[in-house]
Amino acid sequence: MAQPFLKKDDDHDDEVDYSPFLGIEKGAVLQEARVFNDPQLDPRRCSQVITKLLYLLNQGETFTKVEATEVFFAVTKLFQSRDLGLRRMVYVIIKELSPSADEVIIVTSSLMKDMTSKTDMYRANAIRVLCQITDGTLLTQIERYLKQAIVDKNPVVASAALVSGIHLLQTNPEIVKRWSNEVQEAVQSRAALVQFHALALLHQIRQNDRLAVNKLVSSLTRGSVRSPLAQCLLIRYTSQVIRESASNTQTGDRPFYDFLEGCLRHKAEMVIFEAARAITELNGVTSRELTSAITVLQLFLSSTKPVLRFAAVRTLNKVAMTHPIAVTNCNIDMESLISDQNRSIATLAITTLLKTGNESSVDRLMKQITTFMSDIADEFKIVVIEAIRSLCLKFPLKHRSLMSFLSNILREEGGFEYKKAIVDSIVILIRDIPEAKESGLLHLCEFIEDCEFTYLSTQILHFLGIEGPKTSDPSKYIRYIYNRVHLENATVRAGAVSTLAKFGAMVDSLKPRIFVLLRRCLFDTDDEVRDRATLYLNTLGADGAVEDMKEFLFGSLDIPLVNFERSLKNYEPSEESFDINSVPKEVKIQALAEKKAPGKKPTGLGGPPPAPPSTIDAYEKLLSSIPEFANFGKLFKSSAPVELTEAETEYAVNVVKHIFDGHVVFQYNCTNTIPEQLLENVTVIVDASEAEEFAEVASKPLRSLPYDSPGQTFVAFEKPEGVPAVGKFSNMLRFIVKEVDPSTGEAEDDGVEDEYQLEELEVVAADYMLKVGVSNFRNAWESMGPDCERVDEYDLGPRENLAEAVNAVINLLGMQPCEGTEVVPSNSRSHTCLLSGVYIGNVKVLVRLQFGIDGPKDVAMKLAVRSEDEAVSDAIHEIVASG
Repeated sequence: MAQPFLKKDDDHDDEVDYSPFLGIEKGAVLQEARVFNDPQLDPRRCSQVITKLLYLLNQGETFTKVEATEVFFAVTKLFQSRDLGLRRMVYVIIKELSPSADEVIIVTSSLMKDMTSKTDMYRANAIRVLCQITDGTLLTQIERYLKQAIVDKNPVVASAALVSGIHLLQTNPEIVKRWSNEVQEAVQSRAALVQFHALALLHQIRQNDRLAVNKLVSSLTRGSVRSPLAQCLLIRYTSQVIRESASNTQTGDRPFYDFLEGCLRHKAEMVIFEAARAITELNGVTSRELTSAITVLQLFLSSTKPVLRFAAVRTLNKVAMTHPIAVTNCNIDMESLISDQNRSIATLAITTLLKTGNESSVDRLMKQITTFMSDIADEFKIVVIEAIRSLCLKFPLKHRSLMSFLSNILREEGGFEYKKAIVDSIVILIRDIPEAKESGLLHLCEFIEDCEFTYLSTQILHFLGIEGPKTSDPSKYIRYIYNRVHLENATVRAGAVSTLAKFGAMVDSLKPRIFVLLRRCLFDTDDEVRDRATLYLNTLGADGAVEDMKEFLFGSLDIPLVNFERSLKNYEPSEESFDINSVPKEVKIQALAEKKAPGKKPTGLGGPPPAPPSTIDAYEKLLSSIPEFANFGKLFKSSAPVELTEAETEYAVNVVKHIFDGHVVFQYNCTNTIPEQLLENVTVIVDASEAEEFAEVASKPLRSLPYDSPGQTFVAFEKPEGVPAVGKFSNMLRFIVKEVDPSTGEAEDDGVEDEYQLEELEVVAADYMLKVGVSNFRNAWESMGPDCERVDEYDLGPRENLAEAVNAVINLLGMQPCEGTEVVPSNSRSHTCLLSGVYIGNVKVLVRLQFGIDGPKDVAMKLAVRSEDEAVSDAIHEIVASG
């Protein structure tokens, strides 16, 4: 047996640690492995060599096939030794070497002999090794022994067989499922680990049968489980049954809830905690149901064991996100944890208090946090800052003390992510609390005086340019901004120039002073800084309309940057200047479904491959080349391909919907997957009886569709111009099929007319909306103005969670989410989502959605729409009302 590691003597703390594996090489160890062939085996020496081999394997060293075979055969000779410690090492090295099928036979007899040995240690380890290296054929031969081992009186042997069964279930499920009776018997074992492993295996065997899992949970919740580990497992399975149960509603009784509540009175702490956590994580748990669980967790907060304190405060932290009032009873206990030696516990305690505290406790908490922040790592500080931000939004009257705290820690040492979290919090508070604007902007100005992060400096300068001119005294910020022109790198200097120009555009009294400062920037060493200064001097000094100048400086770029970049790269200098209106506004969608031709040569090394044209450009070029559709006007939008057939069918068909002002064109992309057939005169017969506002005006059949060569057929419909008409269309693929001779590849002259039913196709409201993002939603919203704003509230009915409701509305409207607001935090009970897009007729639309959970699962939504046309704002509301 290997000697356990001894604790170092305090006198030796300064000595360099020595690794027994330092400098070992594979070649030398393989030479040492010859000791396995000695007539008189030295168990200690052999164990040391095996240890070195295992170290090499676990360090990623690879053995060649010959080397692994030689070591494996040498190791098999060690079975003749009776030393228990060496035998255990032999079992481990055999598992690690993973011998091939023909080599397994050599050790199988030795391992099977050990399986039936009277030495329990041999039996348990032999089972583990055999199940690791064996295949299905050998497994059937030893199945009888494994069944006996599962119900063995020795818990070590039984656990080894059960754990092996859990692993084998992944590769040989049919064999393991035959052991159900023995596993069921093992669940009744008095040995704690055996019962735990047996329950885990039995659940995995039945996991795909919901009724069987229900029966298992029902039978075991009556009190036959003694092992605390197995009890924890049973609690998890019970929670799963509760979640999946059809009767799990907010008004009805929960099945097995009494069992969870009963486990709160168990003598084992792990069971109590597992039950409390399970109750807090139930869907739609009520305050009454939470009471007993929170009472137990509150007792754990004062435990002498750090693990229990951490587990309790972590769970309460999660509960505070959805039920802050329920956790307030624990606040006194959590305040004592702020000074806990374990910083993780202290961080969770402080963030929970920030979520559950009231307005009167804010100042006291801030004093405690101030001394606490210097002792924790940056990742914990970020968690605290996010909690402080939420608290400030909850109690806006306390913004002075909270803003002062954020500005103080902003001056302290810290990494980029930490400083970014503080800056983001101050920016959010400035935007949402008008009273905090001036003090917050000054704090940010002081920060950039000594900021080492270029990204943060440029972001703050950009924000200053937007918010600074709107304050009562904009001139006090100019000094901070102009200092950046002298003291920073080129990137920050360029940002400072742009910010100065924004002040000049918005504040007439400052314009002469801004001119002087910008002229000084003309002598900067960096091209970008000089170019910006020149541009802004000409813009501010021009005689054009003030509104145009402000739009140039503050307006958002309403085209995706990736499309803009591609258009600039594709532009060839000529007498005709570049037209920004020609840049596609739609966010790039999946390209036209076309199969890559086999054997296609890669692009040569002479240069990079040319950038592919955008999808919308390719579609527009294709449609304009067809005479029947040439007079439809400019293409507004093309949808992503919609599959009309299932995978691996005879014919693969998908459709792209092309939207024009007064027409809709369906492009059916067809692929023939049968080598022995040639399709000719391929058309799609479209039934528009459920789309009353559409009338078919043209179609273009596909003359020939050979095997595995995609082709297109088109059908065009007329609709009322500028109206978002919707409807459902039935589709039938009609063609003439001709047999193809496989030997010659030639088709027969005569063909047979045939039809193939396709899936239905819908034109929905989202098809009339382009996904176009805005760089700054708030500016775009304010510049749009309230003249064409429409606001209304809607009940979205019961939903699983807020994320489902948010996704449903986004998909219904077909708009582009802005600023990452499509992501809903877990367990959130309210959320704001920002959307932007361009409606048919090239009308810009902005939408602000505010969601909240009203009642147990009902979701309510407030919809505010601003657009350039009040009729479009009304149309968006009609889409939501009818959707």
